[in-house]
Amino acid sequence: MMTDETETKDEKASTPVEQLFFKSRTVIVTGAINDKLASRTVTHLLALAEESDDPINMFISSPGGHVESGDMVHDMIKFIRPTVRTIGSGWVASAGALIFVGAARENRFCLPNTRFLLHQPSGGIGGSASDIQIQAEQIRRMSERFHKLFAEATGQTPEKIAQDTRRDFWLNTDEALNYGLLGKVISSVNELG
Repeated sequence: MMTDETETKDEKASTPVEQLFFKSRTVIVTGAINDKLASRTVTHLLALAEESDDPINMFISSPGGHVESGDMVHDMIKFIRPTVRTIGSGWVASAGALIFVGAARENRFCLPNTRFLLHQPSGGIGGSASDIQIQAEQIRRMSERFHKLFAEATGQTPEKIAQDTRRDFWLNTDEALNYGLLGKVISSVNELG
């Protein structure tokens, strides 16, 4: 009985915050990108899209993580009817950057101290020789897809993206603007319009 009451109190305590985020049409993506974060984020996006076509603000601060989970969120940003504005804060890295570029360039913002990191996909390859060969081929294909996707998002060529991401490719806000990764640096919510 005590456990049920505690859970009910905890649920009630979190309800106003969740309602406020829903009302403000804000989605937060922080931490490692994984299937749980992707599921929660996509569910939130779909619910907001169902409610209205008003813009959605997605704040991102992530070291990256699971590529396919990042793909899920990236594709959903493009799939739903409302405009999604991605706003980087802290760092936007790897699969976090993949989610970030799901928005159109004019809807990609960041706060002044944000850093960006692009790099080639990596994976732990192991097993039999034939499995290693299959995994290596999948990583090669994923790399080519990344080069094309980030080229389309930035206006760079796939060859330039491939060259720049052979090693960790860090960008500050000015560099991200010049590279085409970012639309605008903002300091206040009023600048979102």
